[in-house]
Amino acid sequence: MIPPASAPAFLAAHGWGGARIVPLAGDASFRRYFRVLDGNRTAVLMDAPPDKEDSTPFLAIGKQLHGLGFSAPQPLAVDLAQGLILLEDFGDDRVGPVLARDATREFDIYATAVDILAALHAQPATGVAPYDRTELLREARLFPDWYLPAVGVSEAPGYDAAWEGLWPAVLAGPPVLTLRDYHADNLMILDRPGLRGLGLLDYQDALAGHPAYDLASLLQDIRRVVSPALEAAMLDRYLAARPATDPVAFRTAYAILAAQRNIKILGVFTRLYVRDGKAGYPTFHPRLWELVTANLQAPALAPVAAWFAAHVPAAARHGVKVAA
Repeated sequence: MIPPASAPAFLAAHGWGGARIVPLAGDASFRRYFRVLDGNRTAVLMDAPPDKEDSTPFLAIGKQLHGLGFSAPQPLAVDLAQGLILLEDFGDDRVGPVLARDATREFDIYATAVDILAALHAQPATGVAPYDRTELLREARLFPDWYLPAVGVSEAPGYDAAWEGLWPAVLAGPPVLTLRDYHADNLMILDRPGLRGLGLLDYQDALAGHPAYDLASLLQDIRRVVSPALEAAMLDRYLAARPATDPVAFRTAYAILAAQRNIKILGVFTRLYVRDGKAGYPTFHPRLWELVTANLQAPALAPVAAWFAAHVPAAARHGVKVAA
């Protein structure tokens, strides 16, 4: 991965002249990341081409999270015209790989992640668009629009209607800042006290939505298995931290949003392969189907489960095959 040609001049203009630039990572978007090394100091260079990525929300939400006392990487230098942002370096200790090496830390790390959500949700959502019925359905439709054609299944009538009666349960109550990609691989372990000990990443798509969404994202992780016991304990922990929350209504919303998210991601990961040529994403389809199969057992999902039972054959529930 080669850094953009404009990177050395950008770095030099902001006091990092002559620093080494080494590849760090990419993600499901067009953003690319590099580590900048200059003696004993390091930073992260984000390359987000302005014709493909708007970095303004990332900066605004990061500032908001930082102002609320959470650890979001702060910008050291910004040139939006070139799509370059130099960020505070949170290191390499992503929660997922850390727990793969030392599973004994799992409960404490997840407890902190849940406590962050409870604290964040005590604040009003400001400066972001609503996670409303239109957006929820647009996302849910990524499944019939992308996944079904890729497995040779035509969309049958009734898909949108199956979801329609579920939205009121997730649109009730005051919305909170919903980060929308809150899971182990977007959390960094930092040497900081309290809730600041977990660094937050990938929040640029945040919306004002139901508080159960990010909890479902964390506890029904696509990339690592969270045990039913830990999931239950963390749900209980969240509800204990927010005693004014109706636990029955919250658990219903959690079930709906977990299903909506996992079904959506079946479509998202198909699109990343079919449209963008990212062949690694369909490898997550079997795990997603495990989650969706469990999600559809929830009573609140009965209309959606009935549509799936009638119109998505078992042979189509294994994932998209990647061409050799």
